This record gives sequence, structure tokens and C-alpha cells, in this order.
Amino acid sequence: MVVKMMIASAIAMASRTMPLMPISMGRRRTAPVISASSGHMEMKPAPINPEWIISGDPQARMADHSRSGDRAAYTALWDCTAGTFRWFFMWDETVHIIEGDVHVTAADGSVHHLHAGDVAYFKAGTWATWRVDTYVRKVAFLRRPFPMALALAYSVKNRVFPAKAPSL
Repeated sequence: MVVKMMIASAIAMASRTMPLMPISMGRRRTAPVISASSGHMEMKPAPINPEWIISGDPQARMADHSRSGDRAAYTALWDCTAGTFRWFFMWDETVHIIEGDVHVTAADGSVHHLHAGDVAYFKAGTWATWRVDTYVRKVAFLRRPFPMALALAYSVKNRVFPAKAPSL
């Protein structure tokens, strides 16, 4: 009975048509629009875990752009010099390459050569090998995955009530 109540509650939460608005609780409020020129964002060192480096001396930097009020989504600018390294994606990540290129080898062995203008998605919990020949710069859009029970409820809700594509 308790499990059924938990599932029913999760389905009810997932079926809302409007997302829940975060309560600030004294934290700084997220502005409704945040914009910045990628050329003027302050890039800070973001060292790659030395155990993940396969070859070369890749130097990575990152600039925070924005974070959602509920801390479940995050946007950053990231760049890296030449080198080959493994990368673990803790969150779902969509990247937009804005300069340079990178060869990405997924865990299944598939190779993706991403150039400026390309967009790619990396599922949370996966590894990929990145080979940067000279330089790459990307915008990264990260989203924290739902807890398993909520993800299951949301999946059921989507099968029962298919979502319409948003109007852009």
C-alpha cells in the first residue's frame, strides 16, 4: 500500500503541466534572463582528472553561465587544448561546439567527429574518450537526472499522455 501511494504521488507530481517553481528560501533569485558574450566570460582553470588523461597535456578551462533555481540544470562555457582523455558524464549533457573540433569515442566504440556548429548529447553515467587535436570550445547544457522512481513515473505519464512539442 505504501509503495502504491508513493507511485501515485510520483505520477501526480510528474503529470503537472506546469513545472514546480523553486522556493528561494533566502537564496539569491535566478534572473528571468541571463545573457553573456562567450568572448567576455571569465574562464578559470578546470583541470581534468590526471588519471583520465591518456596522452598529451590537455588544459581545460570553464566559465559558469547560469544555474536553475532548483539546481537541476546548469550551463557553462568550456574549452580545452590538445590531448586525449576519458570523461565521465555525471549529468545528462548536451554540448554545442562553438570553436575547433573533437573526436569522441563512445563506450560502444562509435566515433563522432564534432565540429564548430555541431550539437551532441551525452547520457548521465556514461564514459567517452575525447581526442582534441588542437583546441575545442563548447557550451555545455547539463541536467541532473531524475531519481529512478520519479523517472519511471514520468515515463509512464509520457506514455499515457504524450507531450506535444513546444512552440519555439
